[in-house]
Amino acid sequence: MPAANRAEIVVDLAAIRANVRRLRELAGVPLIAVVKADGYGHGMVESARAARDGGAEWLATATIDEALALRAAGDRGRLLCWLTVPGEDYAAAIAAGIDVTAYSVAELDEIAAGATEAGLRARVQLKVDTGLSRGGAPRADWAAFFERARAGELAGSWKVTGVWSHFACADEPDHPANDQQEARFHEALALAEEAGLRPDLRHLANSAAAVLRPGARFDAVRCGIAVYGLDPAPGHTQDLGLVPAMTVRARLAMVKDLAAGDSVSYGHLWTADRPTTVGLVPVGYGDGVPRHASGPHHGAEVGVGGKRRPIRGRVCMDQVVVDLGGDRPDAGEAVVLFGPPAAGVPTAQDWAEACGTINYEIVTRIGGRMPRRYVDSEVGR
Repeated sequence: MPAANRAEIVVDLAAIRANVRRLRELAGVPLIAVVKADGYGHGMVESARAARDGGAEWLATATIDEALALRAAGDRGRLLCWLTVPGEDYAAAIAAGIDVTAYSVAELDEIAAGATEAGLRARVQLKVDTGLSRGGAPRADWAAFFERARAGELAGSWKVTGVWSHFACADEPDHPANDQQEARFHEALALAEEAGLRPDLRHLANSAAAVLRPGARFDAVRCGIAVYGLDPAPGHTQDLGLVPAMTVRARLAMVKDLAAGDSVSYGHLWTADRPTTVGLVPVGYGDGVPRHASGPHHGAEVGVGGKRRPIRGRVCMDQVVVDLGGDRPDAGEAVVLFGPPAAGVPTAQDWAEACGTINYEIVTRIGGRMPRRYVDSEVGR
């Protein structure tokens, strides 16, 4: 870490490439690498390039703006986006060759107008709601939705390139919703075929389903968190051979002694029951460190000097305090908030469990004032 940096996020692009290769091997079908939300905190453009290099046939973002940013950065491969509101600039997406997603007849009508404005035939994917009850056409609307989609094809407004849906409970492999959703997706595909639609791509599986539900793989799998090396279904998967790409590092700002009875940080959540030493780490919730990492007894841990050190007291906006257990490392010594398990440091999953959340949130929210630095362990830099 450069000496001037108080803290940084280090992303190993080789890990992303290797994870994509591994997921394609596991799934046996083309892979759609999801790089929304700034690549789950890893950097959208850089993660996208690494995923392409690893063999991802498709990329996916949530918004049109994200997809357009990838095009502006030079990506020319197949690219899907899916989250829009009325009045979106569909013409720009169509002109850039981006596959846009429709949830409703009203969205299809807007896409038709965008295709006319762009003077091009759109590439449209249809999302159906099979039980997540979030985005996607509800069951009662499927017939009209598919009929309008086919009419638009015949009119030359678009080509329907895909039909897809999303699991609610794939990270719980025994949840009955999984079988129900897969059955409903088959029903949707049959109705789409009856309407005359012949999509190139049928996709349902997210990272967890890509690994745990072979029957849900269809023509492609959409992998997000697994691309970045994190377990999509903790407790339900064997070692998948994935490598976490993100390491979050900082440097101790100071070290001080505490006496028994001294209390730490706002609200005096923690009081030392013995003499100890503590270190000040210059990151906090302003940098995306969850305030829930605080804990009176079992908060999150960081790595200092080859040992795990617990956070003591409340996480503040700009700093946290860690218990050094009587050791006295120098100010400036490296601190690892989380990183790959092979490094012997706390992981994003460890932090998720300490904070009562999921690893997705840990890596996606981290950042704030921390610069992001890219390395490539395959080429030694």
